[in-house]
Amino acid sequence: MTDATSLAPARPIDWASSDMEARRRRRRASESRLRLYGLAAICIALGLLGLLVSSLVATGTQAFTQTHLALDLEIDVDPANPAQGNYRNIVRDAVDRLVPGANEAAQRILQTIPTRNTHFIVRDYVVANPGVIGSTIRLEVPVSDPFDQLEKGNVSRDTPEALRRVNDLGVALFDELAAQGRISRPFNWGLFFNSDSRFPELAGLSGAIVGSFFAILVCFLLSFPVGIAAAVYLEEFAPKNKWTDLIEVNINNLAAVPSIVFGLLGLAVFLGYFGMPRSAPLVGGMVLSLMTLPTIIIVTRAALKAVPPSIREAALGVGASRHEVVMHHVLPLALPGILTGTIIGLAQALGETAPLLLIGMNAFITSPPGGLLDASTALPTQIFIWADSPERGFVARTSAGILVLLGFLILMNLIAVLLRNRLERKW
Repeated sequence: MTDATSLAPARPIDWASSDMEARRRRRRASESRLRLYGLAAICIALGLLGLLVSSLVATGTQAFTQTHLALDLEIDVDPANPAQGNYRNIVRDAVDRLVPGANEAAQRILQTIPTRNTHFIVRDYVVANPGVIGSTIRLEVPVSDPFDQLEKGNVSRDTPEALRRVNDLGVALFDELAAQGRISRPFNWGLFFNSDSRFPELAGLSGAIVGSFFAILVCFLLSFPVGIAAAVYLEEFAPKNKWTDLIEVNINNLAAVPSIVFGLLGLAVFLGYFGMPRSAPLVGGMVLSLMTLPTIIIVTRAALKAVPPSIREAALGVGASRHEVVMHHVLPLALPGILTGTIIGLAQALGETAPLLLIGMNAFITSPPGGLLDASTALPTQIFIWADSPERGFVARTSAGILVLLGFLILMNLIAVLLRNRLERKW
């Protein structure tokens, strides 16, 4: 028998009651706190990012300029063989004439103001311009690192002489040269067009940029076609069984493996077993491709899954084969997502340091590589080398190298965004 109370109408809710108002206030307070937490997290992240970038800019901008000294050089060499001239004496005589009447101690300090490789700079200039032989030319050469730091304010004149890299006489001579108009501070193109050097004033990123380009090129040529082919097979053709499940699990796990493990693999297999050349961009690109492959496979499979099933059904309905459906319809529509994921994967590979260190791409290389098998460095390993150098000039060049690397990474991510916006299809 039905209880009569169960048939009674429900008690109406009083939405205007104090209890409901209190509940609404609590919900609004919770929502406000959640928004505040999210805003605080964004502000903290932006603040830390701004602190990082500002510190890099404050330190690295000094490396984008280089102090130069103007020398009046009397080029007296054999025109038939200009590369064999005594350029050390030519430079020494030009420096001796900078401050007439200077004593022996002052002359010794003057000889340390130009970079120690000045005679090579003069030789290369004369070989490239043989018409200057027999004349007097004015050539601007970089100054050595202590005087470069003095000009940039990193060596304080108020510091006691015993604690300074440049003594009082050196400061006075440098000021005399500045008063003569021989000191300038132009943009440091050598940072981009010179290779590594033991002298900070001559060190540049040219070899590292070329080495990174070769390594990323090899990485792209290997990982892009192999990754797309593997993803297409797993997503469109492979039967769903325990073996394909095992492969998928291992691919996902490989994407989370630390990069140094791939470096150890390259060291053991490519260098140890196959005997490939150490420090070569070819080996670096192969190691980076192993690291990038799982990312490209996962991104490509996600892009293929995003294509609506109706596309496949329509193509099959008009008589297309499985191969034609994938190649003519599904893959072109998934291409924006594939390209975006590939570029992001390559950008990650560009910034990897640990695997390249293990295969020797941190060697001291003074010229850009001429091919895939020549010894080379890369941008991240070059930054690592400079960060470990004791000279004050390498501190600014380390930050400048990081800024250049960040610039390449931002450019690659910008290309990925533009490709996605241009090629993306909305359903």
